[in-house]
Amino acid sequence: MTDHVEVRRGHYADSVALMQVSAAVTAVEGVEAGLVAMATELNVALLGDLGFAVPSAGPDDLVVAVRAHDAAALDAALAALAAALAARPAASSADAGEAAPRTVGDAVARGADLALISTPGDHAFVEALDAVEAGVHVMVFSDNVTVAQEVALKRRADERGVLVMGPDAGTAIVGGVGLGFANVVRPGPVGVVAASGTGAQQLACLLDLAGVGVSHVLGVGGRDLSAAVGGRSTLRALRMLDEDPATERIVLLSKPPDPEVARRVEEVVATLRTPLVTALLGEGRPDLTAVAADVGAAAGGSVPDPWPSWGERPVPSAPGRLVGLFAGGTLCAEAVLIARAALGDVHANVVVPAPLRVGGATPVAGHLLLDLGEDEFTRGRPHPMIDGRLRADRIIAEAPTARVLLLDVVLGHAAHPDPAAELAPLVARVRDDAATAGRELDVVVSLCGGRGDPQGLERQATALAAAGAHVTVSNAEAARLAVALAGGAR
Repeated sequence: MTDHVEVRRGHYADSVALMQVSAAVTAVEGVEAGLVAMATELNVALLGDLGFAVPSAGPDDLVVAVRAHDAAALDAALAALAAALAARPAASSADAGEAAPRTVGDAVARGADLALISTPGDHAFVEALDAVEAGVHVMVFSDNVTVAQEVALKRRADERGVLVMGPDAGTAIVGGVGLGFANVVRPGPVGVVAASGTGAQQLACLLDLAGVGVSHVLGVGGRDLSAAVGGRSTLRALRMLDEDPATERIVLLSKPPDPEVARRVEEVVATLRTPLVTALLGEGRPDLTAVAADVGAAAGGSVPDPWPSWGERPVPSAPGRLVGLFAGGTLCAEAVLIARAALGDVHANVVVPAPLRVGGATPVAGHLLLDLGEDEFTRGRPHPMIDGRLRADRIIAEAPTARVLLLDVVLGHAAHPDPAAELAPLVARVRDDAATAGRELDVVVSLCGGRGDPQGLERQATALAAAGAHVTVSNAEAARLAVALAGGAR
């Protein structure tokens, strides 16, 4: 085994780009472990956790760590690193010959009206505050920003009359431009305010398939509707969409908010001229597919009935264990709510109003649904929407005792460029292994994507169906089918 650790002084790249670079390096055959990241305190600690020698480096330095089986694999990994770094977007032709701005103030002086912050969390607050003081809207993709910093940032944004999306805002579409993890969907009259990343993606994609587009998707961060933050960004985003001539309907998407914050939101909603639909994830509430159908119909779309699906639909027979392995937290939470209503005890690592929350490493004999994007899994490795190896390992471990595997695949910018290329062969393999052992194993896939996504919605669905999976664009329908196959009520 060969370890390679190097520090590139003053070589900065944002976290999304580096997650993709890390995924490219670790995907090389013969690579045991890899981390390409800024040398923040957290990432340096991760190097130690992975068994690498810890270098002397600071948060402005790029650290590259690769553990390979031999010198040839290491050379291949470093070649993949060079190619991935070279493939990062270059400056536009409009900026040719002009030095890139080095501060937020410089960028604003050149006409910027929105800042995307994806620096390490320790530095994100200062950068975001600079943008707010400069009078521009902000999307804070970074996590590890404290609640106190979030409150201070949003309070100042209120005073400056600008919107702060985030922290930990993974998805937004502003004027047709996708930020973070975003799908390619048509423009249209529906504005979305979302305290949920993959929930917003599911809603926007289903509307797109119904022929209805979005004006803006404003991700406000998962804590915005908490008692501490008070819904500051949600309230501003609602008012902004209400004043936007391109927005004819608004959807507010979130997990159930703090009761007092919900009251304040309701007061603002009552003053809006634009019709609003509330999509709150919770027991007894409509799922995201139902909300998309209602909003799509009201906006004059042609809602598919049924929603598009691919592959033979399995028929319930002998019941058994349900295992759900998700990249999207909201998609997992929606599936947990559906599964618990029919199956009773379902273990999960997402926070929904029910007991039986377990850590991902906890052995569970019963039904199990996991969000593999939780910090317990992503510490030191790319998010599963970018790198599918973590889920692949878990599928291999869980499949021998599962009757049903429920998986999600999320397409769009920043996601894996071809998830079916990795997942389809694995689906075929575990199904063949089950058949050889005389067991039934059905695989159901929730495919979240728009027809314009670079991975190709049809291509991904067809490949997964050819491997033996039943694929549907509705996460709720996928969950209900999986539950029925596991022995729950149809």
